[in-house]
This record gives sequence, C-alpha cells and structure tokens, in this order.
Amino acid sequence: MSAQPDGPYGPLIPFPELTPDALRAAVARIAPSRVPALTQHLFEATTNAQQTQSLAPLRAFVHSWAVFVAIERLPQRAARLRELERIVDAGEVDPVDAIDEIRRIREAAETEAGL
Repeated sequence: MSAQPDGPYGPLIPFPELTPDALRAAVARIAPSRVPALTQHLFEATTNAQQTQSLAPLRAFVHSWAVFVAIERLPQRAARLRELERIVDAGEVDPVDAIDEIRRIREAAETEAGL
C-alpha cells in the first residue's frame, strides 16, 4: 500500500488484501479513528467463530471492513455516502432516491472488493 493517490480524485490507497491485518492497516491509514471499532468487531467475530465453530462471523467481518475500505479510500465517494445518509436520517424529503444511490455505492464497493 505505498502508491500515491491518482490526482485529487483517485484512491488514497491501493485496495488491500482481504485479511484482518491488511484491512486494519488500510483503516489505520484512511480512517484512524475507526481502528478501535475494527478491533472490537474482530474480537467479537473471532469469539463468535470459536463459539459457533463457524467461519461465518469472520467472513462477515472481512465483508464489512472491505466495503468500508472500498468506500473510504475514495474521498468523493465517501463524502457522497455521508451526504446521502444525512438526507435519509433527516427525514425531510422522500429518501427513495438517496437509498437507491446508497445501495449502488455499496454494491460498487462490494464489486471492487471482489465480494
């Protein structure tokens, strides 16, 4: 993850591998304030995986944080998502268009992450 952004509109970092360590390093670079949440989520996922003897909680962890990284590594996309979320939360206008765009952003992030 040493690449520089591609101009003002390019990604802040290359997309990381889909491992907890790589996702943690990516989050530390693009959204350091979210590292404690990632760490807590990983702890809970690991505990749940052990208790249920299933990898599903760890897969959900990777999915969640890979989508987060895919969105946040592109500042314009992240800002647009936050604006759309504010529109929906405010409840002042019909949120249908905003919800559709949120869904498209998340789907694009999932595709980018290979999920």
